[in-house]
Amino acid sequence: MTDADMFSLLAAALTVFVSLIFARAAWHKLSEFTEFTGFVADYQLLPERLVVPASWAIVTAETASVALQLVPGGRLLGLGIAVMMLLAYAGAMAVNIRRGRTAIECGCGGAVQPLSWSLVVRNAILATMGLVAIAMPLGPMSAPDAIAAIGAGFALWVGFLLIEQILSNASIARLTR
Repeated sequence: MTDADMFSLLAAALTVFVSLIFARAAWHKLSEFTEFTGFVADYQLLPERLVVPASWAIVTAETASVALQLVPGGRLLGLGIAVMMLLAYAGAMAVNIRRGRTAIECGCGGAVQPLSWSLVVRNAILATMGLVAIAMPLGPMSAPDAIAAIGAGFALWVGFLLIEQILSNASIARLTR
């Protein structure tokens, strides 16, 4: 296997990983949209009248990111949207943490996670992974290589879910002390 093949496998695995993160996030936000709008309002970064339209824009952008990563020629744009969103989310969290507003649910989907610097770092790491996927060329792959890349991306996602649950448990433990 050449270096180009390895880079292609890494790019594909990271693309699968980012796609799964955003697919799960969009699904959570859509299935609990009213709850999600409450999370957006809790950040107090927008006037109340813009909370619902902004919530729809967030869900639309997350869904578009996933869809673009699945279609030929759309991967880089989809990953670019994901990276920008992760950085925007990290920025919104950082603003509220600096305000002392850490009891806010992050609204990320999945396990309950009050705002913390660990979530900001998590999003920065995820954005970096997205940038690595953008920087890596994605060449043609054989079926076994594609299966390996999908499996690796899925394994990364499962690891992410486990870490997310650990962060949630740690946050809950801190709140109950």
